[in-house]
Amino acid sequence: MKLIATIAALALGLNMANADQGDIVDVAAGNENFSTLVAAVKAAGLVDTLKGDGPFTVFAPTNEAFAKLPEGTVESLLKPENKDKLISILTYHVVAGKVMAADVKAGDVKTVQGSDATISTNDGVKIDKANVVATDVAAKNGVIHVIDSVIMPKG
Repeated sequence: MKLIATIAALALGLNMANADQGDIVDVAAGNENFSTLVAAVKAAGLVDTLKGDGPFTVFAPTNEAFAKLPEGTVESLLKPENKDKLISILTYHVVAGKVMAADVKAGDVKTVQGSDATISTNDGVKIDKANVVATDVAAKNGVIHVIDSVIMPKG
């Protein structure tokens, strides 16, 4: 599984070892595969938060993950009147602390949004129904794990 995640990270153009390249926002902004995520973080006003000391573990959906949402969803979420909903969705992708792939365990994990997300390790690693496709992308204030779907808070 680690080899597959490494290959996926290389294909996405991610640097898995260099924590000196910047914080979580800088790392995401430096990769075109996260342009939708970066736009959403900006629209939600979360840039300063995710540039903070952390540490944070971010389950980062790629542009392809956002494209799986029903047509018009992303555009709707980026509107100022939907900022609270966008914040809720984005903070559901963040866990306090730096959790490396080797430390991931199956079970529920508390997200920054406040709800629990479910980690499963039966068939690869998943958070809720999203597959983790690359792991341990280093940032100076945490780590990014790349996922193939946008996950939504329960309730």
